[in-house]
Amino acid sequence: MLDIIKKASLGAVGSTNPVAFSYGTVTVAAPLQIQVDQRFILSGAALVLPESVMESKLEWEGREIVLRRGLEKGDRVLMVRMQGGQSYVVLDRLVDPV
Repeated sequence: MLDIIKKASLGAVGSTNPVAFSYGTVTVAAPLQIQVDQRFILSGAALVLPESVMESKLEWEGREIVLRRGLEKGDRVLMVRMQGGQSYVVLDRLVDPV
């Protein structure tokens, strides 16, 4: 009986598309489009972006200084697919180890 309950609960969790990590590549910077695992392309409301991947600029002594660049074409990103698979959160840009 316990095994049947375990199998039923695992099946219920699996059918709801729980959170999963994915890799993506930025194909277009503006408007942002990200190709996920070379299978499909996400854009618009399907992407949730934290401030850490957004461009940040500072104006100092009449000059504009880029503190952090935004996502650019070719950037690889780590993403989390939210439950249900309707939106993806971009966690951060990936870099190659030095």
